[in-house]
Amino acid sequence: MAIIGGGLSGLSTAAKLHRLDQSIQLVLFESGERLGGVIHTEQVGEYLIDHGADMFSTKPSAAIDFCCELGLEDQLIEPKPEGRGARIVRNGQLVPIPEGFVLMRATQLWPMLFTPLLSLQGKLRFLLERWISPTKGDKDESVSTFVQRRMGHEVLDRIVAPLAAGIYTADVTKLSMQTTMQAIARMEKKHGSLARATAVRRRKGEDSVERGSTGARYGQFRTFQDGMIGLINGIAQSLPDDSIHLNCSVESIRSIGNQWIVTESGTDHKFDHVVVAVPPKAAVNLLEPIAPLASAELAKIESASAAIVVLGVSATNIKRPVNTFGFVVPLSEKRRILAGSFASHKFSGRSPEDHVLIRVFMGGAMQSELLEKSDEELTTIAQEELSELIGLTGDPLVSRVVRWNDAMPQYHIGHGDRVRIIDEEIASTPGLSFTSNALHGVGIAPVIKQADQVAHEVIASLKESGNTSNG
Repeated sequence: MAIIGGGLSGLSTAAKLHRLDQSIQLVLFESGERLGGVIHTEQVGEYLIDHGADMFSTKPSAAIDFCCELGLEDQLIEPKPEGRGARIVRNGQLVPIPEGFVLMRATQLWPMLFTPLLSLQGKLRFLLERWISPTKGDKDESVSTFVQRRMGHEVLDRIVAPLAAGIYTADVTKLSMQTTMQAIARMEKKHGSLARATAVRRRKGEDSVERGSTGARYGQFRTFQDGMIGLINGIAQSLPDDSIHLNCSVESIRSIGNQWIVTESGTDHKFDHVVVAVPPKAAVNLLEPIAPLASAELAKIESASAAIVVLGVSATNIKRPVNTFGFVVPLSEKRRILAGSFASHKFSGRSPEDHVLIRVFMGGAMQSELLEKSDEELTTIAQEELSELIGLTGDPLVSRVVRWNDAMPQYHIGHGDRVRIIDEEIASTPGLSFTSNALHGVGIAPVIKQADQVAHEVIASLKESGNTSNG
């Protein structure tokens, strides 16, 4: 049984398979020198720096359930209780997100009416949402079109777009509503408006956590005391010692009869089943000879790149400290950063006492030209922006620039149709599976959920072919 790719998708699939049937002989090929893909943690003195995601959500429960399965729950910590919440830059000021606003839905009315993020006209337009008729049919539309149609351009530009960009590093005029905000789209179809849907949920007590989004909702997140690398290490340690092969680049895969030939570093290896768990660009080349339709659709899925400038600074060098977890920046502010996260505000053990660890996000789909700059230039830009926004002075004690090229798949309009074509052709190819954050969700929990599904499908396939004892 071969698994190609040692990022979260491949690792999780391997671990799920091993837990389902320990008789399967697993071989995981990773082209790099370490596991985890974009999930990595670096210790620099007393600073603990996550290079990618620094926490995961417990809802949906796939990630937290997996941690419990692996016995890792005692390594998990919650965000600090003080300072929970985030802000949005407006006219150079960091303004709190209205209490109870979650992505594109207001679970409380009054905070929206008093927020300085919106003008009087913008607030009136937001109030009209209750009487805006839903569209007919199930045609996909962009997040931009949906929000502007229902709540107006101010709610879109000043609140929803920067929040969505913070998750997907995407262009909201292209971002698919059906595949990124499907639950919201369904609320419109079922209740006629988000306001009516919210009223129903409030009566049922279903929005109790969301209504305290600037505080209580952060209780749904977890991380590892020693950084998110704890998840990768925990998964890897659950696998057989000889199953992981680093610095092994797979050049091609092909089927001969009921077996698969994996060519790695010029050497052929035979397997009964192959799981491809690499990013879209790499998967296109591997799948093209054996699943041309899936490969062609994967090639249409664009990916955005981003850089994270990490700065460790003395708290005394921040002249206008902000006691929240971070902030996002609307494009209309014409700044050179997407967001800022105060990692040491969120979790303990991220910096020395009286110091702050800041992660500044740059690039993405809308400012990709910035990524052509050098690390030194990006660091300077981050310092200049933070100087204006929070009064940062002096030189950082620690600085890092982490670049993730083509790391964030873009779920553009029509993404669901592309994924259906990919899934159908892969499913019709015996002995082949494919899993990636380019398909059914970019977060940690969706990736683990997909890995679990793939693992069960592989077990069923092996049992059907009578190959459960090897793989």
